[in-house]
Amino acid sequence: MPSSMRAGEPPFQREIHHLYSDHHGWLSGWLRKKLGNSFDAADIAHDTFLRLLTSRSSSGFGSEPRALLAHIAKGLLIDHWRHQEVERAYLDAIAHLPEQHVPSPETRLLVLEALQRIDAMLHALPSKTREIFLLAQFDGLGYGEIAQRLDTSLITVKRHMRKAFIACMAAA
Repeated sequence: MPSSMRAGEPPFQREIHHLYSDHHGWLSGWLRKKLGNSFDAADIAHDTFLRLLTSRSSSGFGSEPRALLAHIAKGLLIDHWRHQEVERAYLDAIAHLPEQHVPSPETRLLVLEALQRIDAMLHALPSKTREIFLLAQFDGLGYGEIAQRLDTSLITVKRHMRKAFIACMAAA
């Protein structure tokens, strides 16, 4: 786009345009090295700029724009790898099912999306809340048992469980 056409753009859009044109190639290459493929690198580079666009309302990307881009991309990489882990675990779990019980591709996609929302919700919880929630839900411990095991009060366990249930509702 000729610079004369960009002259009417708001400063934030101009700054994003310059940031993209100056650093997109570098970011894509950096991600390609981390991921080992161009397709995921292109997706994450796109998501990095999208995250930047949706999270910043004013201009000013600092004196180290690549550091900002790398910081955003690293978070997206962690999410990407976590999603891959969830997907691998799910596929491993259904790999041993008899053919008639293997979910359809559509069902697999829905289950994977739900599992990824649950995983994201669990990782967003404070560590103590997550621990208490997992002890109750997966180990089947009662609130009193959890309080005893973690040497905390029953009211504290209930408070953490309330936080976890609210997070579950929000994820649903």
